[in-house]
Amino acid sequence: MEQQINLPITGMHCESCTSTITRNLKKMDGVLATEVSLATEYASITFDASTLSEETIVDKIRDLGFDVVDEDEEAEARAAESRRQKMQFIVGVIFTLPLFLISMGRDMNLLGEWALAHWVNYLMFGLALPVQGYVAWDYYIGGFKALRNGSANMDVLVAMGSSVAFFYSLVVTIALTAGEGDRFGAHVYFETAAVIVTLIKLGKLIEARAKGKISAALKKLPQLSPTTACRLKDGEERNIPIEQVGVGDVLIVRPGESIPVDGVVRSGESAIDESVFTGESLPVDKTPGDPVTAATMNQSGMLTIEATHVGAETALSRLVQLVYTTQQSKPPIQRAADAVTNVFVPIVSGIAVVTFLVWWFLLGEGFTPAMLRLVAILVTACPCALGLATPTAVMMGTGIGAQRGILFRNGEALERAGALTTIVLDKTGTLTEGKLTLTDILTDEDASEILQLSAAAERGSEHPIGKAVVQAAQERGLDIATPSQFKAVTGHGITAQVGEKSVIIGNLSFIQQHVIPTRRFEEEAERLQTEAKTVLWVAVDDQVLGLLAVADTLKPEAQAAVEELHELGCTVTMMTGDNRVTADAIAKASRISDVMAELKPEDKAAAVKKLQTENSGLVAMVGDGINDTPALAQADIGISLGTGTDIARETAHVTLMHSDLRGLPDAIRLSRSTMRTIKQNLFWAFFYNVLLIPVAAGALYPFSFVPSMFRELHPMLAAFAMAFSSVSVVLNSLRLQWQKKTDILQKIGTDA
Repeated sequence: MEQQINLPITGMHCESCTSTITRNLKKMDGVLATEVSLATEYASITFDASTLSEETIVDKIRDLGFDVVDEDEEAEARAAESRRQKMQFIVGVIFTLPLFLISMGRDMNLLGEWALAHWVNYLMFGLALPVQGYVAWDYYIGGFKALRNGSANMDVLVAMGSSVAFFYSLVVTIALTAGEGDRFGAHVYFETAAVIVTLIKLGKLIEARAKGKISAALKKLPQLSPTTACRLKDGEERNIPIEQVGVGDVLIVRPGESIPVDGVVRSGESAIDESVFTGESLPVDKTPGDPVTAATMNQSGMLTIEATHVGAETALSRLVQLVYTTQQSKPPIQRAADAVTNVFVPIVSGIAVVTFLVWWFLLGEGFTPAMLRLVAILVTACPCALGLATPTAVMMGTGIGAQRGILFRNGEALERAGALTTIVLDKTGTLTEGKLTLTDILTDEDASEILQLSAAAERGSEHPIGKAVVQAAQERGLDIATPSQFKAVTGHGITAQVGEKSVIIGNLSFIQQHVIPTRRFEEEAERLQTEAKTVLWVAVDDQVLGLLAVADTLKPEAQAAVEELHELGCTVTMMTGDNRVTADAIAKASRISDVMAELKPEDKAAAVKKLQTENSGLVAMVGDGINDTPALAQADIGISLGTGTDIARETAHVTLMHSDLRGLPDAIRLSRSTMRTIKQNLFWAFFYNVLLIPVAAGALYPFSFVPSMFRELHPMLAAFAMAFSSVSVVLNSLRLQWQKKTDILQKIGTDA
């Protein structure tokens, strides 16, 4: 029997961890599929329950060095982890800041003679010890797990690099005390180890908080459904917990209440707001026999429904599961540094050991010269610059983006946005304003008088169309009377008595039922409908006087944003749950040629997945509603608007805070600029290693004309080279900030 479980996992530090879990679980008999997400820290596992139990899977994950927390205790476990990370960072800052100031002050002769005393080294050692022993502990554990499972990740680099700087400095300190400073040099690097650990801990803290927001946002989805339902049984109404509702139960849903479960209308008529799932800006009229969905909103009339799907079988529950599955099914992204270090770390370690053995045994130079060669290689290859190459550029890029209202969830989102080749845009609320407005008044009479009468008649309506008419009259400063009589016919129109005038507003068939048929305005009505506008016929005292048209209008910047995306080499597609006529009209106005309409949330996710298989580049989904969430999660880059729902913003990788679509091409340009900086940083980070590792190993030793400082490459010089590589990386990243913002966002090239 096939079964799927979602397990919250703690202790994962990088994609190497997710690969380790996935690889080992797939080796177990009975496991059919495994997807592990570092973003959500969840594992989605499909297995044969007849041959394997959930407990066995959990035990296997724990054997690998990770932990599985109980779902009921997950929130507290995540919060505790966040508090622990925060405390580690605070401790790191408390001890690193004075250590850095003492070291820099002594090097620059700003502290006086006392700073040159040997005891100052022990003071620096005392300040560095809590950072190395407490703050860096996670990296030692993570590096140990990686090595034990046959891989080398960034934890290995951080642990090795900071340890080399720390323990080498300790050896120098002890040697100076023993009067043997000439053997190891006189400079210590305690502050180097501490700064590396503390800065990277800051990144981990930010990452942990982002993961917590994603998890919390996903848990908000089930809360859209009401916790109770009104059940009608034996003629008696009774409120019961939603968990007690069964298939076949008859439920009462009053105006203003959410539909509790999926069902079918048995009696009553109403307009249902289904925008949560469809993105449709207009409510859908429901009559007996029509299906209704959990978490949608009943707007006008009372309904009696029969439950058809409850619990995990409702559309809302399936949507929640779809989001989890989609987020965890993304292929793992290996950063350039992580990919290289899987080979780099073992090679450097091997070179250091071989060099040590050659100089000690083969060349007979003795232990001390051999050890100095080994230390020089490790210090030269210390991953300080490698660890700073990406974070510093990402820090600058995200900072510039924030100034423009472009929020990247993490460095991975910033990195990948520049590689986008296909942009999928939602319609309602993304390309359009997301609300109905009055667009046209066609009449042979006084337009203001027609609008004034129509607004008075619609004053008693709760329908979005009626509200749009009333709002238009209010914006024009018209006095709106109160109707003495009002009647709404679901799905057709309204009748009202305004003073001495009888007003009828509705669709053409509704008007023809009450007044003498007329062919006046028919051509105009057809034209308005082709423009994706809803047409209202207005009759006063049994005479058709004109038309009103309402529509969800295109955002003013939408067309310009689409044109900029085309200039960046991106293909633009529109995707919507709306009808085909409306979709085509909006696409034409925004100059989009590829349109997909009448899609459900799961259809949107499937469409994005299809685009990913058909295109060689990356695919972005831009949306703002809950119905867009599965597609946002499926896309290589999900982009939400700041005015969108919480779950859309938290699921997305990028948020445009000002909801201005012109921020989308800006985000792509900024990503491409930042990626160039990252590539330059990685080049400089490795340049010193490629150049100086052979020198540290003794490649120049046979050449007597080369200065001895290069022939022997003392660890102090190696450390200087290491520090200089870090400085060059930081300065290169700072160039992003030093450049004018317009240069970065408007004048950079379009190459990825």
